[in-house]
Amino acid sequence: MENFIAHNPTKVHFGKDIVGQLGEVAVQLGKKALLVYGRGSVLRNGSYQDTKDQLDKAGIEVVEFSGIKPNPVIEDVDGAAGIGIEHKVDMVVAVGGGSVIDSAKIIAICITEQCSGWDVMKGLRDPKSVVPILAVLTLAATGSEMNAVAVVQNNKTMEKFGYRHPVMFPSHSFMDPAYTCSVPADHTGYGIADLIAHVLENYFGQGDASLSDRFAASIILEAMEYGPRLMNDLNNYDLRARIMWAATTALNGLLSCGRANGEFTSHALGHQLSLLYDTTHGASLSIAFPAWMKHMKPKIVHRLEKLGQDLFGDTSAERTIERLESFFRQVQCPIRLGDIGITPDKKDEIVSLMNKNNVNGKNPDNLLNDLDREQIVDLMFAE
Repeated sequence: MENFIAHNPTKVHFGKDIVGQLGEVAVQLGKKALLVYGRGSVLRNGSYQDTKDQLDKAGIEVVEFSGIKPNPVIEDVDGAAGIGIEHKVDMVVAVGGGSVIDSAKIIAICITEQCSGWDVMKGLRDPKSVVPILAVLTLAATGSEMNAVAVVQNNKTMEKFGYRHPVMFPSHSFMDPAYTCSVPADHTGYGIADLIAHVLENYFGQGDASLSDRFAASIILEAMEYGPRLMNDLNNYDLRARIMWAATTALNGLLSCGRANGEFTSHALGHQLSLLYDTTHGASLSIAFPAWMKHMKPKIVHRLEKLGQDLFGDTSAERTIERLESFFRQVQCPIRLGDIGITPDKKDEIVSLMNKNNVNGKNPDNLLNDLDREQIVDLMFAE
């Protein structure tokens, strides 16, 4: 095992009507809140109104920023931070999925540092503290509600990547699975693909950590058992709860213990698709991950064989990839670029951006060169 430090200070409040505790928590943090959220879904599922009611009842003054995009952009981060600075807020309350919570993390730093969001993303700031972040989760996918990572894109520079800093852990996260019952089937499936990708990115990381492997297999098996059932019963609270908690545990640090680096190449590959075509994050991963596994098979064959044994009782590396692809299909996710309408004439555009941004992961044993990226993109198109 590799050396590691385990630390997760986020307090999770999980269950039906759990947002009813938000007011009593928020009032301990200050008197003025910046409330950030996306578009219409939080209005339809009741999460916005429930949160606003809690803040109002606690006597907390609220200023708002709405319209955070599913692939969050730095302009929205800066706009929201400007409001927070102007009104001298004591906390940031994020209502939404990973995009909103990721944005809130960078917003919180910008308010404290009074700086641009891209300076934060580029590592030009070293924040010592931030205004507290409260998260109200409405989509099971990214795990942002219990980690210190944020992904934001810059459409001017054509860059999208993650930033990690320990001050960005949400102080409290309120997770009511009922809010996710209104998520449509396609985005429910994308969230399931996202959580599995998070597990696998840790699984293919650097280092030997057998207990983390066992946790990883259990989370994927949880998703494989309950994910397809949920796709056929979208209003089932119990199934929503199981998938929500699986998504949280997939990226809250549990699976990285004993490893020096996660892999995360597939996330970097997928980010380029989001930059170019506004591809939904989970959909980009269900396309990128199988292609990466096929290309990297000679280097990771022993890990694929172990994964196949743990998940399917079958040590064939080829069949393991095929079965993962089949599962992504089962939860209505694309596995080829053609599935989302991207045609082979776009290959050079995709490869060029991947090379410009030097797309790679964190595991030094599996780094890519320009030819690797081209061959992976070919596999994304392959029938």
